[in-house]
Amino acid sequence: MIKKLFYTLLLLSVLSACASPSPTPVPTTPALTIPEVSEPVVDWWRTAVFYEIFVRSFYDTDDNGIGDFNGITAKLDYLQSLGINGIWLMPIHPSPSYHGYDVLNYYAVNPDYGSMDDFKNLLNEAHKRDMHIIIDLVINHTSSQHPWFKDANANPDSPYRDFYLWGDASGAGNWHEGQNSYYYGYFWEGMPDLNYTNPAVTEAMLKVTDFWLNDVGVDGFRIDAVKHLIEEDGKVENTPATHAWLKDFYTAYKAQNPQAYTVGEVFGAGASVVRLYTDEELDHIFNFEMSSGFVNSANGGANSGITSAVKFALMDMPDFDYATFLTNHDQNRAMSVFYGDVNKAKLASFLMLTSPGTPYIYYGEEIGMQGVKPDEDIRLPMQWNADEFAGFSTSTVEPWRAPFTDYTQVNVEVQTGNPNSLLEHYRALIELRKTHSTLQSADIALLDAGDSGIFATLRTDANGIYLVLANLTDEAITDYEFDFNTAGLAESVASVETVFGADQAQVPVRSGEAFDPYQPFESLNPFAMYILKLNP
Repeated sequence: MIKKLFYTLLLLSVLSACASPSPTPVPTTPALTIPEVSEPVVDWWRTAVFYEIFVRSFYDTDDNGIGDFNGITAKLDYLQSLGINGIWLMPIHPSPSYHGYDVLNYYAVNPDYGSMDDFKNLLNEAHKRDMHIIIDLVINHTSSQHPWFKDANANPDSPYRDFYLWGDASGAGNWHEGQNSYYYGYFWEGMPDLNYTNPAVTEAMLKVTDFWLNDVGVDGFRIDAVKHLIEEDGKVENTPATHAWLKDFYTAYKAQNPQAYTVGEVFGAGASVVRLYTDEELDHIFNFEMSSGFVNSANGGANSGITSAVKFALMDMPDFDYATFLTNHDQNRAMSVFYGDVNKAKLASFLMLTSPGTPYIYYGEEIGMQGVKPDEDIRLPMQWNADEFAGFSTSTVEPWRAPFTDYTQVNVEVQTGNPNSLLEHYRALIELRKTHSTLQSADIALLDAGDSGIFATLRTDANGIYLVLANLTDEAITDYEFDFNTAGLAESVASVETVFGADQAQVPVRSGEAFDPYQPFESLNPFAMYILKLNP
């Protein structure tokens, strides 16, 4: 039934079927037709470096203590200098909450952040810089104050009644008491789940995606809570019905814009789960297994976490077609996990930015912003300089929440141009990732150094062979070596170029048909990081 619905949507305009009673009139959606593509489609997101922004906390230009669209526009040059070419905006729709994950109107922007014209100007300015912008699309649920739900809750005969899930059982678990019966809300009572077994809900959401992709011009969506879309046979996540719906959703949004990109949040997913969602369901899923590997190995000084994550990826997702990150807006910030240790923060970013996958950087991560839950405190104002309130506003207006206490020492201004800073470390690695495409998506082979404090890989494709090497510990390591024979390195190496790092490495020696054990440096300094290009 779902598949028939989608192909009907590709031919017909269905506005009249579910016109929204939201305050802003629902625009007419044209018939969805599959455009002819004359040239091979290049997946721009495979070579992107994304930056996640909580608009409320980024930069305030109208001096009301709340970040806004114009604030992001004003900082696009900064993002470009960092090497960012993709931006993910956390929810921008009207909402009764500070975070925005309970939507009131899918066709409007949060007035706290500015006007739709302000947002379109941001899009235009980003596109001029060859940056893409995706927005959070919250489709699992709406706000309990959304006009659909308010009407459905008050009137059992409402045309929107079947947009939600209702029952007569007690309000235990994820069921909450409404005006006439209980309704289902997985996260809490203020977020009633939408009912995707009702074709009208699917129709409504496809009109939403068409509006944002074609009328407004965004480049795609981050799909929130995607594993919870359809409950089935007592299961509340990753159900067959959810996968079936997403396959048809993929067909529909690619028809609306073949270069539209979606990345899904499947909280906790490793490569084996990621694989289930990337077979023409969504373009990417966040790989939480890789995230834990980056952070835990950098924090613990041992390679077991990242080695395990790479092994699972090699087994389940050998094309590494997923999104990577350190931490996001739902987790304690990476620098707080590292207890303020800049060396560990540098290691974690090195592991991520030299690994395959599309990396996402949480705003402020590149300067080492700290924050631990509650959620408001992992979403604090960006620290631009040492001025009052971290330079968050164009004047000294107090922001919606106070910045972290270290902002006078940890900020963009003080780190810019300092070669030892975390910010310049990020800049250098992002630039190298772009310059040396092998670091983006090439094959990866794990190397065993004989010491758990060392993580090393060979990245190989037609553009080169790179040895990525890190000492994860705070002590020098001298007793280590690599076996290039088991790594599949077939050619002799004539020279070694140090792409990242301070020292010149030894050249591997090949005796006959085999390489001798290889030790590029007599000693690996504490927290040493290298990218070495092996030239045949």
